[in-house]
Amino acid sequence: MSRLVSALAVALTLAFAGAASAASKIQEIVSPGGIKAWLVRDNTVPLLSLDYAFTGGANADPADKPGVANMVGALLDEGAGDLDSRIFQERMEEKAIQLGFTAGRDQFRGSLRSLSANLDEAVDLLRLALTAPRFDAEPVERIRDQLQAQLLRGTTNPNEIANRRWWAVAFPDHPYGRPSNGTTESLAAITVDDLKAYVRNTFARDTLTVGIVGDIDAEAAGKLIDRIFGALPAKATLDPVPDTAMHGVGERIVVNLDVPQTVISFGGPGFARNDPDFFTAYVVNHIYGGGAMTSRLYHEVREKRGLAYGIRTSLIWMDHANIMSGGTATRSDRAAESLSLIEEETTRMAAEGPTQEELDKAKAYLKGSYALGFDTSSKIAGQLVQIQLDKLGIDYPERRGAMLDAVTLADAKRVVKRLLDTKMLTLVVGRAQGLSKTN
Repeated sequence: MSRLVSALAVALTLAFAGAASAASKIQEIVSPGGIKAWLVRDNTVPLLSLDYAFTGGANADPADKPGVANMVGALLDEGAGDLDSRIFQERMEEKAIQLGFTAGRDQFRGSLRSLSANLDEAVDLLRLALTAPRFDAEPVERIRDQLQAQLLRGTTNPNEIANRRWWAVAFPDHPYGRPSNGTTESLAAITVDDLKAYVRNTFARDTLTVGIVGDIDAEAAGKLIDRIFGALPAKATLDPVPDTAMHGVGERIVVNLDVPQTVISFGGPGFARNDPDFFTAYVVNHIYGGGAMTSRLYHEVREKRGLAYGIRTSLIWMDHANIMSGGTATRSDRAAESLSLIEEETTRMAAEGPTQEELDKAKAYLKGSYALGFDTSSKIAGQLVQIQLDKLGIDYPERRGAMLDAVTLADAKRVVKRLLDTKMLTLVVGRAQGLSKTN
């Protein structure tokens, strides 16, 4: 078994070292059963990576039972068809097969990684997991206990507290505001019927997005897709999720917690992925807080004053809302100073915008670093799915560099006001000395 795992690790490391060449080989295929997918074929390593997504995710949880999708994801490889949990896990381990399942806010995503020699077994296991999960009593209760333990640990974790509270305030009365991993009360109430209903209503061919990378041709890939997904229902049964805008802008919420470091989470409205100004906002955010060790916030908070190990901001685009989110952690007696610096730099950048030098460096970095998203087959498969979900077009990897080049300083100075010339929702968790709640 260890030799097989080692072989899989080596293959994953060697696969698709060249981003440009891999991206240029993307082709759209249609299975005999009519399922569309994107394929990157490469026969240099005997490996296949497949990623997929179903619309739904945690948004498809019952309103009174958040955590169903997350629990389903933890249970799909715990027995399916005529294979109980032990046998299912043993077969994956014996053949070095990797199956992954994750419930995001808008999608339920999954992955398959297998050596080509073991592909038949991997396909059969994934098909069973998606079409005939068992949800036997022992694994259901074992996983429920594990998830409950994670929630209990989260009650004293300042990052978890800040994250949950921030989303709840930003999106009240909306699925985005509900905790995707549930609550202790909701997890206790989830039944096997709830789990089966989620699978039945969410896993369907009409909301399926697939990306395949590896040693397989288009014909074989089409047959493989039908073997895995062909028996799923034609259409999902999902309640509509409304578009929404972020709430709580301008609020500061302080949660006192006796921990060594104070966590600060902040954010405001963001940009839709199809917004004409998205790419400019993407570059501006890199300059503001997205660059791990080059951003203005990092320079002010970390480099100049040593107040935190790091500080980051991100643009987060979703199906029904968009935000800019940021966060850091600092000593409790320096939390007020850190937050003041964040607010001052945000105001300054909104007013002045970036410099030409900052813009040029950010564009060069964002162009060069993109290749790191294509340096393994698993990363490429994930990219194929995400590009499809974002509706960017099959030639997006080739067009992306020119889109970055087209961002001008005038664009950046205009768009930075859209992004940062607004009040933020701020969550502070810890011994927040010198800070109080404001509205």
